[in-house]
Amino acid sequence: MTQRVLVVGASVAGAVAAITLRGLGVETVMLEKELVRAKPCGGAVPPAAFTEFDLPHHLIDRKVKYCLMVSPSGQETRVPVAGSVPTDDDYVAMVRREVFDGFLRERAQRRGADLIHGQLLGLSISAAGVTARYRSMINGQEQTLKADAVIGADGCYSPTARLLGLPHLPRAVAIQERIALPERQMARWEDTADLYLGAEVSPDLYAWAFPKCDHIAIGIGAGPRYANQAKRLLSNLKVRLGSALEGGRFLLREAHALPMEPRKQMAFERALLVGDAAGLVAHTSGEGIYWAMKSGQLAAQTLAGFLDAPTAANLRTYERIWWQEYGLMYNFLRWLQRWGYGNERQMEVFTEMCRNPDVQRLTFDSYMYKQMAPAPWLVQMRMTKDIIAAQARNYLHRRTPVRERLGLE
Repeated sequence: MTQRVLVVGASVAGAVAAITLRGLGVETVMLEKELVRAKPCGGAVPPAAFTEFDLPHHLIDRKVKYCLMVSPSGQETRVPVAGSVPTDDDYVAMVRREVFDGFLRERAQRRGADLIHGQLLGLSISAAGVTARYRSMINGQEQTLKADAVIGADGCYSPTARLLGLPHLPRAVAIQERIALPERQMARWEDTADLYLGAEVSPDLYAWAFPKCDHIAIGIGAGPRYANQAKRLLSNLKVRLGSALEGGRFLLREAHALPMEPRKQMAFERALLVGDAAGLVAHTSGEGIYWAMKSGQLAAQTLAGFLDAPTAANLRTYERIWWQEYGLMYNFLRWLQRWGYGNERQMEVFTEMCRNPDVQRLTFDSYMYKQMAPAPWLVQMRMTKDIIAAQARNYLHRRTPVRERLGLE
């Protein structure tokens, strides 16, 4: 009898899982509720994703070569996107999720995965297999689907996780606007993405201005305590950007939630969780696209190898491999977020730290190749010296925040 896997969610994690399963000869069905609006997202993707997943570069709106860090007081650090050894892949790709997700979903369908436009309503897992109950978004009728296993790739609010009896993860909120700018204004962001720090735009994360093909995406991220302040924080960001947005035409406002912590367990009897549903968003940067794709791939590979015996014990191989490979990076980025965004004086230190060439090199070696870059003792000593000096400067003498000069709350 043909073995079948149900993938709930057909965004990046789900689509990659389906592509991987089809490549391994597994019958695959994707169930997706929303086929028109893409997940709201900053849309930054490392070049590693294009190499590892064989993606065409026409999906890239802009290749960002510089990141501009702006501290609460307005200190600026322009960081080149470059690793230890210069390559043609020294950039951050900016994509639109409606284009990026659509391509991956269509590739999965071309590879033989079926797509159902429907909303998951129920999930029953037994020794005999998985039975999913869903509502068709085309005719509103409830239907059932049987499979041997299920992959939950259905985002931060994951119905799959809920139906497995799992609690919600702590969530950050992100809200952004897309603004079309005159050509002379867009030139400001030709190859540069901005990151803004400060309590008036994000008390515990950061705000951004990311260039796309014909517009700029400006947004803020904030932890659970500040979710009800998101619109005010975004408004403050626009004030900070000031004349850079002159002549802009509003296109769209969009918001979404981000999981703040990975799930302690991501594999269960006949079921796995990937991407945001598993909480696999990196701290400090809030990066999720690459991790969603990679987790979808690894979960699919693991499941295909154990489809004859998809027990929790077997499927937790996926978890073990994941944390062996990426646990050190996730733990470091969690610590770095708490250290760098802990208060505004520390945000000033963080901005100054980014001027250190060793910090720049290690940051982008890790970002572009998704491996923790080694730091020799001499490098660690140089970085430590600069950090201590920055700590002394900013804790002995307070810098005046931009918000005080602009009269922001």
